[in-house]
Amino acid sequence: MKCRKCSEKLEVHRSCWRIRLRCTGCGHEYQIHEVASDLDAETEAILEKYTVLIYD
Repeated sequence: MKCRKCSEKLEVHRSCWRIRLRCTGCGHEYQIHEVASDLDAETEAILEKYTVLIYD
């Protein structure tokens, strides 16, 4: 997946009880629901490892 701001790669970032997608370029973090319509197969496979995604 690509960042909407700078087009660099987004990586799944887990901290404590929450999961975000963090840009490797600009560092912007997205909540899952913000980019859910853009999820690619690779990112979905990573997110499937977590039993619950908590939106805050």
